[in-house]
Amino acid sequence: MSIWELLLAFLVVLLMLVALLANVLVLMCFLYSADIRKQVPGLFILNLTFCNLLMAVSSMPLTLAGIIYKSQPAGDQVCHAVGFLETFLTTSSMLSMAALSIDRWIAVVFPLSYHSKMRYRDAALILSYTWLHSASFPIVAASLSWLGFHHLYASCTLCNKRPEDRTQFVIFTGVFHALSFLLSLVVLCFTYLKVLKVARFHCKRIDVITMQTLVLLVDIHPSVRERCLEEQRRRRQRATKKISTFIGTFILCFAPYVITRLVELSSVVHINSHWGIISKCLAYSKAVSDPFVYSLLRHQYKKTWKDILNKILKRSSINSSALAGEPHSRNLPQLNE
Repeated sequence: MSIWELLLAFLVVLLMLVALLANVLVLMCFLYSADIRKQVPGLFILNLTFCNLLMAVSSMPLTLAGIIYKSQPAGDQVCHAVGFLETFLTTSSMLSMAALSIDRWIAVVFPLSYHSKMRYRDAALILSYTWLHSASFPIVAASLSWLGFHHLYASCTLCNKRPEDRTQFVIFTGVFHALSFLLSLVVLCFTYLKVLKVARFHCKRIDVITMQTLVLLVDIHPSVRERCLEEQRRRRQRATKKISTFIGTFILCFAPYVITRLVELSSVVHINSHWGIISKCLAYSKAVSDPFVYSLLRHQYKKTWKDILNKILKRSSINSSALAGEPHSRNLPQLNE
């Protein structure tokens, strides 16, 4: 193995371990907190978490084996099954992010009618559509034998090995990425830009009230005035940072892989195999970033996983103190004798 292949193998191992740990933690928070389970977006986050976990235990290990052995790491049936699952999970995770953005848009733009427009039943219908939409493409690919081991990405994924099917495969690949990546990106941009517009409008209203208050309070201490102005600046930046993170991570992780898949269809451009694997690793990195972007860095999830950690630490400390006290209790009868 070359140094590049060693680095890529190490990167896949790192992505796999972090994705497993982070997504398991999100799942634990969901199971532990009744408040999180009551929230409608929790269904979309749960679906996204399961997609990421399944990706980490199915597709990533085979990619690692493909990098090490430089060939198909398993039998044809296993590779076809993993390719089917990988195509389904990738599309489902993209559409789950789009569903989360729609939920935020309704909550911010239509706050008074949110509970009537976004109920558990509505979320379940959206989720059902997500699964049907995601399953349709790998079903077509499997029926046309377009699943297999792709050497450029060292992965079991969409792959055409028959030259006579090239035109149909090009059309299928274009439609697939248009109705998964591009559709999700358009929904993300539309909904989050609407959310940003409303957030900025509310910030301006709060800023006007803050400035009027500061003008009226003539005797206010300069340090208090400075803190108010600093909070005003932070408030303006907060919504922009969050939305930039949502859209930015989606583009950064998925766009290189999607563009590479589309460029690969042209026989004119040669793509380096190392870049193919790197673009695949960037797509895998979304399974690592999602738990932090959508869950673990939010206040409610932070509080929940800290509670879980404290509970585990308390239980272990109680057990250790009980074990430490046991020899002492055994020695008491001997001392009494």
